[in-house]
Amino acid sequence: MRFLLRLLSPLIALVVAAVGVVTTIEVVTAWLAPSSSPLIVPWPTWRAGLEGLTWSSATVRTIAIVIGVVGLLVLLVGLVARRHDVELTDPVPEVTVTTSPRSLARAVGHEVRSHADVVSASVVASQKKVVVKAGTLDAPDAVRGAVRERVDEVLARLPLAHRPRVSVSVAPTKGVK
Repeated sequence: MRFLLRLLSPLIALVVAAVGVVTTIEVVTAWLAPSSSPLIVPWPTWRAGLEGLTWSSATVRTIAIVIGVVGLLVLLVGLVARRHDVELTDPVPEVTVTTSPRSLARAVGHEVRSHADVVSASVVASQKKVVVKAGTLDAPDAVRGAVRERVDEVLARLPLAHRPRVSVSVAPTKGVK
């Protein structure tokens, strides 16, 4: 969602800037040569068409609903794209301590990869869940318990405000040559 927000923000800014430039050109043209026709936007024709509309017209209501829905979608994208930090226990009431999910995943991944039987590991973390996918040359069932124990040890050492759920999967990998 953050990618979508980073994409939408400049696009909306460009549209607003373009409307501002076109409006400025039309206003300056109307001031300097009021009798000439408009340069870019046929605003006299639009004004004549809009004079017959009222607030209770179906066209006005439809446009208002569409603008409202688009505005709510942009607001929703903005709210969903916020940072999802992992809360740690506060040392004192005046101080709030957080870490990023990436840092938590890095700490867990470092510990999992230090296990002798783990060849590769991938860790994804959030405030609610830690997902570990490890690869081993040995029997996966034998390694899964040891990896789970290491993950639990790391999470116990960290001052997490809420302990996340842990999901560990271990799969056999082909031998490295």
